[in-house]
Amino acid sequence: MAAAAASRGFTTPFNLRLRRADVAALNDKNGVLEVRRKKRRLLTSDWGVVKCCCSDSVVPIRMATGSGKSVEKCEEWRFDMKKSPNYRVRAPAMPFASPQPRFVSKDKFFSRCSPRNSGPQSRDSPPKRDTGIANEKDWGISLLNENVIESGTSEDGSTWYRESGEDLGENGYRCRWTRMGGQSHNGTSEWKETWWEKSDWTGYKELGVEKSGRNAEGDSWWETWREVLHQDEWSNLARIERSAQKQAKSGTENAGWYENWWEKYDAKGWTEKGAHKYGRLNEQSWWEKWGEHYDGRGSVLKWTDKWAETELGTKWGDKWEEKFFAGIGSRQGETWHVSPSDERWSRTWGEEHFGNGKVHKYGKSTTGESWDIVVDEETYYEADPHYGWADVVGDSTQLLSIQPRERPQGIYPSLDFGSTPSPTDEPPDESFSSE
Repeated sequence: MAAAAASRGFTTPFNLRLRRADVAALNDKNGVLEVRRKKRRLLTSDWGVVKCCCSDSVVPIRMATGSGKSVEKCEEWRFDMKKSPNYRVRAPAMPFASPQPRFVSKDKFFSRCSPRNSGPQSRDSPPKRDTGIANEKDWGISLLNENVIESGTSEDGSTWYRESGEDLGENGYRCRWTRMGGQSHNGTSEWKETWWEKSDWTGYKELGVEKSGRNAEGDSWWETWREVLHQDEWSNLARIERSAQKQAKSGTENAGWYENWWEKYDAKGWTEKGAHKYGRLNEQSWWEKWGEHYDGRGSVLKWTDKWAETELGTKWGDKWEEKFFAGIGSRQGETWHVSPSDERWSRTWGEEHFGNGKVHKYGKSTTGESWDIVVDEETYYEADPHYGWADVVGDSTQLLSIQPRERPQGIYPSLDFGSTPSPTDEPPDESFSSE
């Protein structure tokens, strides 16, 4: 059934073919369908973790202040990324709630005739699955320094438009933005993309992108990406947060997918990373959630929960969790399967690591298996994220270079300590069911 479903996947750009990693690796032993647990590593995971390079030395970080094109003042921060034992991670992040401005949009735009072929380059390609959160340089965000409305027609008959402007609000809020898009000569395909940068007098800075499109076959997609710099209201530490949401839907069959990725970092090594994913290919659906949390002092929490089901009623899944600190910790998990006739099978397992070379292993299954032993075994886990504060600062130069509005003398920013919303688990608007 899975093979048949896979053969009816999307075309190559959509990258929606059902893969073994989507529904976990299945083995059929003695008539029992089981999901094999795989050890997840950030650099080589089958479950779509971004591949990144590491930086493990003393990193100078310069934060520009002031206004104008030239930087008049620079404050240098130095962070010593000391090496720790061989440990690593993942877990959730959320956007920062900046004071909500009352927008004052500048509407004095000017139009201009543009020569043929001078419009923005078509960006009608859908996002790819399991690619995590891109770096800002991959987007090529380039905001115009003037308010513009322009449009045109290309040689192939397709049309395009581009607009740019600036919104101002309270507390020094400023949002510079550029919107662009286009469609084919017959209107069967179109694309839209928006870039923005935001800042205010609290030191809040944001860089973002949103894009969407559809093609002549009826396939549609949507994607958004953000990175934010702000000062944590409780610790007063600088924090950078990145997030990405991606969605694609087939126009010809009941197939689609959605992903929500997030990362949070602060200047003392505290890190959270996580993702929620959902997909469907005709009669089969699958879900995955995972998280990682590093407290910057050696404590680590990681977890993963994956499951899938078919319209016939077969369900299966796998989940695990690990907690460690100073070489002492635990791992536990469960693999399970439910047949269309509601026959259930499961296997649970656990490990206790004592930090002295001894590991207690135990478990049982619904088929009568059981074990409870103590073995001599080295404990291995990742105490620090493979991609941390120094790395994200090095990859966020455009975010850090955003210049806020000049603050009048004697005017001070007001701070809002309101709670921040949690990331959504499901697609924003549309379902993946066939119309």
